[in-house]
This record gives sequence, structure tokens and C-alpha cells, in this order.
Amino acid sequence: MTRTLLETTDLTVRFGGHVAVDRVTCAFHAGELTAIVGPNGAGKTTYFNLISGQIGVSAGRVKLKGHDVTRFNVSRRCKMGLGRAFQLTNLFPALSVLENVRLVMQSRMGKGFNLFTTAASHTEITEAAMAVLSRVRLDGLRDQKVSELSHGNQRKLEVAMLIALDPDVYMFDEPTAGMSVDEAPVVLDLIAELKQDRDRTILLVEHKMDVIRSLADRIIVLHNGALVADGPPAEVMASDVVQEAYMGKELADV
Repeated sequence: MTRTLLETTDLTVRFGGHVAVDRVTCAFHAGELTAIVGPNGAGKTTYFNLISGQIGVSAGRVKLKGHDVTRFNVSRRCKMGLGRAFQLTNLFPALSVLENVRLVMQSRMGKGFNLFTTAASHTEITEAAMAVLSRVRLDGLRDQKVSELSHGNQRKLEVAMLIALDPDVYMFDEPTAGMSVDEAPVVLDLIAELKQDRDRTILLVEHKMDVIRSLADRIIVLHNGALVADGPPAEVMASDVVQEAYMGKELADV
């Protein structure tokens, strides 16, 4: 039986008279990568913000692993297994690449660097952080300040920090935005690797249809904040209503 890790029920947010997300009900399951697509202004990132707790809901609820987390803040949802990489980088620019990932490791392991922690503990955290950096091909830049990294490497570091959290639900908001053609495959390969873990679920907001087609098990389509399509990629992409009204020529060309 498929295990539901995340679900939203009638999830709604209004900004003044504008309904940005309109009664979206959707369940996300372990072992599944769901791509969330739609035209600009469709409500994709706002939906992500509601799920992750960046903004409060106007109506409806969010459940994580069966628990109602609608009123929980970002930190509490994170501790319960919800991890998000942002469309804009969310890093510590004055610290080194290694220090950024090590801080996440410390937080997850419940450890800190102080007089009462052992050298072995320090080594354990550093080695774990380096293993993550190696996965995103940043181990050679371990001592470089984040502020000195290229945009593409900052995006890779953000993915590394998300992996270091080891969440049950991964949320990627346009993970390859601003990356060069040489940098993007590293992140896409990592996401493909992560989806092999059948105990996790991945949500992906992405505009590039070739990326979606290669990674997604399922596509949901938002338009004017409402859920208008949900199903296997081939079925959703072939839908006339999606191609003509919601995704336009870009999806039709694919």
C-alpha cells in the first residue's frame, strides 16, 4: 500500500481580494516524484510556501506524515521531515562551503561545537558534510566563502544542504534556474538518485519540460491557483486543455 507522506486539503491563501491558491487538495506519496507546473503566476511557488510554512493559510490544512502541521512554523516542519530548496539561494555567505553544510549536519544530529563535544564527534560531522559535498561536486571548494561562489555553485550548495537535512519530503523550486548547461546535470542527476529512495517523496517546481519528462512520475498543473490536472506525465502532457490553455506552445512542442 502506498504511504502518504504529505497532503493538502482545500488549501487556500488570499492576498486582499486575490486568491493565489484556490482550494487545492492533493496527496503526495512515498517513492514518487511529482512535478508541479503551470504558467507564470499560476500559484506554484505560493503553494510551496504554504506547504513549507513560509506563509500562513487562509483556509484548508497541510498534513505531514499524518500530522496536521497547518499552524506549525518552518523550523518545526523541518524537524518533522520537510525539507525545501528555494528558487533563490538561502545560504550563509560569510561562511565557507564546508561550514554551511556542517551547520546543517550539526542541527540534524543535535550536536554543536563546544568544549563538551569530542574530537571524534567533530570528525564525524565533518566527514558526513564532506561526503555530501562530494555528491554535488563541491568538495574541491570546501574552504571557499559562499559569497565568492558562482551562482551555479551556490545552487548546488543549496541542494547539498537539503540533502544534509535528510528529509522525508524534498521540495525543489526550480533547482537548475540560472545554472549553465554544464552545471545543471549534476543537480538533475542528484534528484534522480534521490528518487530511488522509495521511502521519500519529491516535489519539483520546474519550467523545463525536458527535465520534467525525464524525472517526473506524476504531474499536477496549477492555473490561477487552482488544480486543473493531475496524472501520469504522458497523460497530462497530451491533454488538450493543458497544452492549449495552460502550458501553451512550449508544452505542445515537447
